[in-house]
Amino acid sequence: MSQLDAIELLRINYLRGPNIWTYRPVLEVWLDLGALEDFPSNLLPGFNDRLLALLPALLEHHCGVGERGGFLQRLHEGTWTGHVLEHVVIELLNLSDMPTGFGQTRSTSRRGVYRMVFRARDEQVARAALAEGHRLLMAAINDEHYGAADVQAAVQAIRTQIDDCYLGPSTAAIVAAATARGIPHIRLNDGNLVQLGYGASQRRIWTAETDLTSAIAESIAHDKDLTKSLLASCGVPVPEGQIVASAEQAWEAAEDIGLPVVVKPSDGNHGRGVSLELNTQEEVQSAFAIAERHGSEVMVERHVRGHEHRLLVVGGRVVAAARGDVATVTGDGQSSVSQLVDAQLNTDPRRGQGEDFPLGLIDTACDGAILLELQRQGLEPGAIPVARREVLIQRNGNVAIDCTDEVHPEVDYIVSLAARVVGLDIAGVDVVAQDISRPLHSQGGAIVEVNAGPGLLMHLKPEQGAPRPVGRAICDHLFPPRAEAPEHRPPSNDGRIPIIGIAGTQGAQHIARLVAWLLHLSGRHTGLACQAGLFLDQRRVEKTDSTHWEAGQRLLINRAVQAAVFENGADTILRSGLPYDRCQVGVVTDLGGAAGLAEFDILEDEQMFKVLRSQVDVVLPGGAAVLNAEEAGVAEMAPLCDGEVIFYSIDPAATPIASHREANGRAVYARQNQVVLATGATEKFLPGLGKLAGWSRRHAKAGISESSLLAAVAVAWALDIPLNLIGAGIEAFDANPLPAGRAD
Repeated sequence: MSQLDAIELLRINYLRGPNIWTYRPVLEVWLDLGALEDFPSNLLPGFNDRLLALLPALLEHHCGVGERGGFLQRLHEGTWTGHVLEHVVIELLNLSDMPTGFGQTRSTSRRGVYRMVFRARDEQVARAALAEGHRLLMAAINDEHYGAADVQAAVQAIRTQIDDCYLGPSTAAIVAAATARGIPHIRLNDGNLVQLGYGASQRRIWTAETDLTSAIAESIAHDKDLTKSLLASCGVPVPEGQIVASAEQAWEAAEDIGLPVVVKPSDGNHGRGVSLELNTQEEVQSAFAIAERHGSEVMVERHVRGHEHRLLVVGGRVVAAARGDVATVTGDGQSSVSQLVDAQLNTDPRRGQGEDFPLGLIDTACDGAILLELQRQGLEPGAIPVARREVLIQRNGNVAIDCTDEVHPEVDYIVSLAARVVGLDIAGVDVVAQDISRPLHSQGGAIVEVNAGPGLLMHLKPEQGAPRPVGRAICDHLFPPRAEAPEHRPPSNDGRIPIIGIAGTQGAQHIARLVAWLLHLSGRHTGLACQAGLFLDQRRVEKTDSTHWEAGQRLLINRAVQAAVFENGADTILRSGLPYDRCQVGVVTDLGGAAGLAEFDILEDEQMFKVLRSQVDVVLPGGAAVLNAEEAGVAEMAPLCDGEVIFYSIDPAATPIASHREANGRAVYARQNQVVLATGATEKFLPGLGKLAGWSRRHAKAGISESSLLAAVAVAWALDIPLNLIGAGIEAFDANPLPAGRAD
């Protein structure tokens, strides 16, 4: 068979919010198979064997068969190469330690053109995986040179992109804990600044610092001398120390304090420039030169005997503790100290550069503290220790043994007090003690540092002992869990604000503006994104169509917004996904609008069900779907809702309403020229609103229908807005958009 042209990637679209495929972000790729449309996998000689030789773990893919080996079965039966590309990309992500199990490939109305999607938490990582998967697949199809080394290179390219794009481990642990509690998050930059929750209910984190972390407290923690002074004034045990300006002053201070001493930078971090247990003038003065390079000032303090410990304080209590150990190597009579360090210490998988590693790499050539330690033993990096000689390399910076359950209550109290004295809501407190299970005073232990923004990796991945759920502790600190609430109310503090999404073509903008008005009257600072623009508490701040992702994010990031209303067109769902993960109320008015969606292969209204059901799929269990009972296709979405369903209709005899009321469901409809709210067999008129005919005449020029009015009333009812306020608010509504104004 002659060589086949490459699969053409026609369009790549990253869907950042809930979409027609799934709740989560996906990369959607439009593929043109070209000549490969006539060559499913079983008609490509040797292809299956070549592919499995490159990616043997494809055997584990279940595919639609639902069991191990399912995808392999599909390969042998014959499946199209677009579907194969989906599995190749997923497997490359798995090999890159970023596993994903979701993917789909579907044909379109054009022969040989498919839509392929896969789960993708980051767009750039997804694009890298797609490019590498495409390259591998075409090499396997055309029997081009591509081997194990090429697979490894592809995996490394994806890992590099992951390292560049993904959250650090400390931030990721907090975000994962938030996700487990149903708290949404928005990444605010390319680094580790993340918003947890929406609008006025949000909190922000930056690694292990939060928006509750005081800038003053952080500055105090950065100044070790000031920190010690404040702690000592409150009775917290700290080592005596002095700030010095020269090597000579360092030795004078050491003599005053009493040997041995510690010399360290007053504002350093990560143990850089710290020299321990110094006993001679030469050692102290050499240590001064080392410390001076790592901070603005140098401190000499009493050496506290014992092990280094890091205790993590969150919200005033110790939630994790880890103990350090010295780093040593053992001579073999042949290797230099540097070679022994590389062979015995730096090969530890926990050591590396960057925050993904709980322990750092040891550099014997450039680390002054290590050079001093070797010098004290009569060695240098190139020296060759005799066989079985133990050489001390590092006294600190190797905290990786969990000891949380050993912490004495008095130590817990003292450490928590230290964090409060400094003013930190989250702190890494360094304690030197011989035995952390005993009170500090009885053993001469002391707190030597209080750190803002502490790393969490030593508690997440300790060398010994159990990992600690520190991400959950921080999440619970920011969003204290609440007791179970009454029916239909959120059971926990999930950082959410009321979000209302309206989808469809029949009066969606009018419904959105009515609902935003009623929320405003109920006392909530309300954001609105609709075709008429972007509104903040009834003031239009953008005149352009705001039914898109970026406008939605502006509302969710705004700390003033206490409720948000979104008009969601079908093209928004298809192009970027919904701008929020879940909503309190989701409205669907109709299934029209297919005429303008040919670019998405939507050619008839019947296809709109799959598109607009996305609005119902994301309704929270304690929320409600408000559905137009006069549209049969819309009414059929009711079983898809995780929460309650409220039907609305001009016609009270609409079939879905009758059966819904028999099941004690709620409905809103018109009777006797008034709005009726029904729960089961019980009916009541909406108070405060005059006759519908008069209201409709007043708003005829704006084109607001009675059906839109009923939908808005149903939404307000679902949000527990008082009925009198709903009626009076509808009566007072002004359909004219406010002029553009300056945002707060």
